[in-house]
Amino acid sequence: MPFSILPALDVAAGRLVVVEGGRPRPVAAFGGDPVAAAHAMVEAGATALHLVDLDLAFDGAPGLDVGAMRDAAPAVLLQVSGGIADLATGRRYLEAGADRFVLGSAGLFDEAATLGAIEGGGSAVVVGLEVDGDRIRPRGGRGDRPVEGADLMTTLGWLQAAGARSFLVTATTRVAGLAGPDVGLVRRVSRAGRPTYAAGGIRSLADLRAVRDAGASGAVVGRAALEGHLALADVLAWALT
Repeated sequence: MPFSILPALDVAAGRLVVVEGGRPRPVAAFGGDPVAAAHAMVEAGATALHLVDLDLAFDGAPGLDVGAMRDAAPAVLLQVSGGIADLATGRRYLEAGADRFVLGSAGLFDEAATLGAIEGGGSAVVVGLEVDGDRIRPRGGRGDRPVEGADLMTTLGWLQAAGARSFLVTATTRVAGLAGPDVGLVRRVSRAGRPTYAAGGIRSLADLRAVRDAGASGAVVGRAALEGHLALADVLAWALT
């Protein structure tokens, strides 16, 4: 089965950004225009895009123009994330043109809401696991994040029993850095037997090979692709082999 590569576009107030030091900062790539970036990534061969609504993640109010992104990439899979904590919020993105959404880690602390999202959203729901060490610790700017986190393996166990279809595992200490992925973390999550997508620190084809060999079904690539450290057309072609 081909390995899925999802170029990431983090968007705040309608502009491309990366998150550093806990806050978004503008990026110069594509003039900061997420629509132009989407066009370019599709031209490079992308068949899926990972869109992050940082207005929702940091301020609690959706800001991503999913319709504009759908117009820019009409034939590709659009996956939206950004602190989506319940099915109702996720469905709004689906209705706007997304194909699936990532249920954010903050939502996992409400087990009833998580179960409702998994049951009601089916294959359109990817469960997000933001992990620091062996604890789930959601990122974002709102003040309702549990400081102590939750045990990763315990959480994986009940999510698996609840019928979660797939996972996006993010090594939070490596996000927006170029230090390489947490391969051990990817391996632990992929052992749950669900399609697992890796994120955080991916900077090269060697990193993509490493997470694939650890059991990942795909990977999200962000800063490395935006800033030219990773030749997107080349790795997209590799993923098909």
